[in-house]
Amino acid sequence: MFVIVDDREIVTSGYTSGFEREGFACMALLPSELAEWINAASEDDLASVEAVLLGDCEERPGFPPIIRTRCGQTPIIALEEKPCLEQTLDLFACGVDDVLRKPVHVREILARVGAIRRRTMAEADNLDVGRIRVFFDGRDPIVGGEVFELPRRERRILEYMARNHGRRVTKTQIYNAVYGLMNEEVDECVVESHVSKLRKKLKMRLGYDPIESKRYIGYMLKAQAQEVPGKVHEMRRALERV
Repeated sequence: MFVIVDDREIVTSGYTSGFEREGFACMALLPSELAEWINAASEDDLASVEAVLLGDCEERPGFPPIIRTRCGQTPIIALEEKPCLEQTLDLFACGVDDVLRKPVHVREILARVGAIRRRTMAEADNLDVGRIRVFFDGRDPIVGGEVFELPRRERRILEYMARNHGRRVTKTQIYNAVYGLMNEEVDECVVESHVSKLRKKLKMRLGYDPIESKRYIGYMLKAQAQEVPGKVHEMRRALERV
């Protein structure tokens, strides 16, 4: 999820629409709301933030330290209306990771955020989980050695699970990452439907279900199917009889 901070609705709505077209959730905050939200948000909510975009406002120079207190190395990008060397240098001095002049396409923002993450968080632009390779730049994954086309929501869910592979993620965590924290138009239960469709498609390609689900606990992406002890024993007995 991307967080954009600006007091102009025309700016926030434009970027929100742009991110959603690329399959990424976006939450808009007024400058007066940012500090309160950072302090009140849960760890799970903050973990779903992929970057913070700061529009032009008086409070902006003081925002990076506030964001860093709870969001660690989350990329912070300032959006500038006009080129100004002194202001750009001041923004870098305040702690932002990049300064972009508007208008800037959402895809460029995604590319720059990916570059920042690779540099500061040692995060690659792709990740292999067993026979699944996911990309974090909008490309479809490669599953079983072939490109695997997915609807944008299912692709984003797979990317989020891949980033957290080996540990369980809850329905709420997935929802916050894919739909955003303040999206009241979509019910959280839609996650179950998307995950169910994703599991069926992956199972057809891989021959096993790579997503483990436990009620009330969450989902986990596995590198490979786990062998069932009973079946393994039966197979061994069958081989011994041959």
